Amino acid sequence: METTATRAPNPALLFDTAMGYQKTAAVKAAVDLDIFTAISDGAKTAAEIASRCSAAEKGIRILCDYLAINGFLEKNNSSYSLTPDTDAFLNRNSKMYMGTVFGFLASPEVLSMYTDIAPAVQKGGSAEAGGATVEPENPVWVKFARSMMPMMMMPAQLMAENLGGGNEPLKVLDIAAGHGVFGICVAMRNPNATIYGADWGQVLEVAKENAAKFGIAGRYHTIPGDAFETDFGSGYDLVLVPNFLHHFSPQVNTNFLKKVHAALKPGGRAATVEFVPNEDRVTPPMAARFSLTMLVGTPEGDAYTFAEFERMFADAGFAATTSTPLEPSPQTLLISHKAR
Repeated sequence: METTATRAPNPALLFDTAMGYQKTAAVKAAVDLDIFTAISDGAKTAAEIASRCSAAEKGIRILCDYLAINGFLEKNNSSYSLTPDTDAFLNRNSKMYMGTVFGFLASPEVLSMYTDIAPAVQKGGSAEAGGATVEPENPVWVKFARSMMPMMMMPAQLMAENLGGGNEPLKVLDIAAGHGVFGICVAMRNPNATIYGADWGQVLEVAKENAAKFGIAGRYHTIPGDAFETDFGSGYDLVLVPNFLHHFSPQVNTNFLKKVHAALKPGGRAATVEFVPNEDRVTPPMAARFSLTMLVGTPEGDAYTFAEFERMFADAGFAATTSTPLEPSPQTLLISHKAR
């Protein structure tokens, strides 16, 4: 059996990686032109798709072939069709449409950070002035909130399911609420849950829009300001900490979690959603790769293992922390308990 140690050297991975930017650009172009929706609506050949998308037939043929090569379309003779994943996530007719994510993940602000990451590697954190994405009132988070909600809906719903439903009164703090979908999903499962979203003021305007869209505006309140300095209040049954701790160092997180602990009532819970790699830090791939995102985008952030999170919560005073994968999402739910 041939192994990587015995086979002849092959430059295919090198070439594919050196031109990896083409994959992002191609799918973004297809989303911008609405090619996937056109195919869903019945356009199958390059000529038909070109007519629907106001594009040149040659351009559509080349782009659709490229998308087929990379698994986003299937091709039979001259006819293109959607794969199940593409139909679910890149077809605007789908309730699970995620095409908006390119508005953030492929935005100029994000892509520019990857033009040259060697300085970040040398420094051990973002080489950009102000710490890139963690600087106060960074407008990129408004773009994040408007673009990323569809992608976060799945882990938010899975989180809410794991936390359980019920009708008992529930006071919930949603830290770094962004689009608000994590708190909104809790409120949708419990008609007596009141949500307090904490984030920058401009970002919370997006959260309020989404709360109104999902019919919980009367139960959604906001706490604008810096999460490290703002007074959250107290007496919360549940504190949500979605995709926040990876931006900071373990010591900063521990100190912040002491604030979370103080905001909870005795017996309350903190629910944290994160990318959590295994102890080897190379598996599972999506969670493990997130470390690079934090290296480039934050001064001190990282993708932390469960053992590291467990230590942070314990040092902050929490009695116990459990871990549940939110599959098929690449994220993990950590539930930490405050002693009664």
